[in-house]
Amino acid sequence: MKRFNSVRLSVLLAVVLTAGGVPALADEVQERGLVSIRSVHGNGNFVSWRLLGSDAADVAFNVYRDGVRVNRAPVTTATSYLDAGAPATASYSVRPVVGGVEPAAATRSVGTLATSRDVPLQIPPGGTTPSGEAYTYVANDVSAGDLDGDGEQDLVLKWDPTNAKDNSQSGYTGNVYLDAYRLNGTRLWRIDLGRNIRAGAHYTQFQVFDYDGDGRAEVAVKTADGTRSGTGQVIGNSGADHRNSSGYVLAGPEYLSVFRGTDGAVLDTESYVPPRGTVSSWGDNYGNRVDRFLAGTAYVDGSRPSIIMARGYYTRSVISAWDFRGGQLTQRWTFDSAAQPNRAAWEGKGNHQLSVADVDADGRDEIIYGSMAIDDNGRGLWQNGTRHGDALHVGDFIPSRAGLEVFKPSESTTDLTHWMGDARTGQIIWSAPSCGCDNGRAVTADIWAGNPGAEAWSSSVAGLRSATTGAQVSARKPGSTNFVIWWDGDAQRELLNGTTIDKYGPNGDTRLLTGSGVASNNGSKSTPALSADILGDWREEVVWRTSDNRALRIYSTTEPTDIRRVSLMQDRQYRVAVAFQNTAYNQPPHPSFATP
Repeated sequence: MKRFNSVRLSVLLAVVLTAGGVPALADEVQERGLVSIRSVHGNGNFVSWRLLGSDAADVAFNVYRDGVRVNRAPVTTATSYLDAGAPATASYSVRPVVGGVEPAAATRSVGTLATSRDVPLQIPPGGTTPSGEAYTYVANDVSAGDLDGDGEQDLVLKWDPTNAKDNSQSGYTGNVYLDAYRLNGTRLWRIDLGRNIRAGAHYTQFQVFDYDGDGRAEVAVKTADGTRSGTGQVIGNSGADHRNSSGYVLAGPEYLSVFRGTDGAVLDTESYVPPRGTVSSWGDNYGNRVDRFLAGTAYVDGSRPSIIMARGYYTRSVISAWDFRGGQLTQRWTFDSAAQPNRAAWEGKGNHQLSVADVDADGRDEIIYGSMAIDDNGRGLWQNGTRHGDALHVGDFIPSRAGLEVFKPSESTTDLTHWMGDARTGQIIWSAPSCGCDNGRAVTADIWAGNPGAEAWSSSVAGLRSATTGAQVSARKPGSTNFVIWWDGDAQRELLNGTTIDKYGPNGDTRLLTGSGVASNNGSKSTPALSADILGDWREEVVWRTSDNRALRIYSTTEPTDIRRVSLMQDRQYRVAVAFQNTAYNQPPHPSFATP
């Protein structure tokens, strides 16, 4: 039903993941992602490229500078090459070698970048609210997807006005915009969500993914009367203004829209599910809890991605799965905590984010919604008696046990301070008793080679803990409790916080990168615009906005590595985690596999 007027690792893994070792996404074709960056060590150009799941297990590579091969023997130990002494003006291409044979076709040639790449932005004009408050715009969260089908990742950016609000704060806000950019700075389109979508971290969660399998990503987002597409189509009533005197939008129709990635045209719009209904049924009557939205992407049928839209988490929680096939949105299922026979047990479980993973190893994804999980069929899978929290991590953090784990802190002063649980059953493996406090931050990842498996830490619990047992393995916690990133050449992840990247050590963190002229997002959360494997080998890039909001600045590592790993974006769990990274309180993406 259309609703618009005529007016888209130097240490090897315990199990080495070579070609074919990571489940590839059938509907996302990837090119090599070749990139050449001037080495930060000042000794040449660091060239890196993707290993694909479709590559032969014994594939090697030759590297060409300005059409001349520079490697003596085919590169087999990694998908990167330091071209020492090369000029900053060099251009590169790579060719796979299988059985000693090199095909005639090479990757497209790329020039050498400085230590970072800027994607120029076009800042929206500011404005004035009905109450007379002036505002301008700040570049906020970013997502990635191949919008035009050329094999390269494109960026979708959310612009927030400077008067964006937390749901608990009254007041008008400026409009929210979504822009699409190629990495060369070409803007593909701009979507104006309109006056009836309020600005703030909890309102607009946008998903960028190829939902219909045509090789081009779409953009799915909640819309309202007056939303204008990238091609000028207006959804609903362009003249409607549903804002009340406090700036909240508690009346009027709500929609879910899918936009075409190439030009931002509306492909389909349906009534948003879960609907608003009675405002007070979500926990208050002034508009705070009713407009807490989450979003994600999940392979709930095991083969094709579905759009996940959700509303509420402090009390009532409703999660809905949608398919986009043949140009049409179709609702697959809806879970409503209020409709459960034991309603009280399922309420108040949600976080300020969700996660998606195949927790029961049946090939179909589940939705991990804080302290509960929803099965691929929309039925409650488990809830474990704990409640709301501000951070959530799902992955294979304990290599010695089968399956995936969940790690999260708790906001409630009477709840467990943090806990590690079985992602299939919710059973708690270990925990810290109540601290009588709001434990706002927590992370788990393999950040230290001095302890097997991953480590876990949180704001209100002392020391660095073993993800396996919860026992303290180092008295010193990392200097940040925020994002993690694969940056240097070993198997461990590094600490990404604000505009810096550090290496954890029990005696102190070591600075690896300080972003220049950039700023982090989302206030005290200090999150990047995006962190994901969008270029080069399996290591992750970090995207920050420049301090003047005139560009997105992409940093990619130039550290050498001996680890050979398929592109993380071809691990299904990691790829959907990149899609939901922008949801509310952003979290780093975790893959489906364990590190040593």
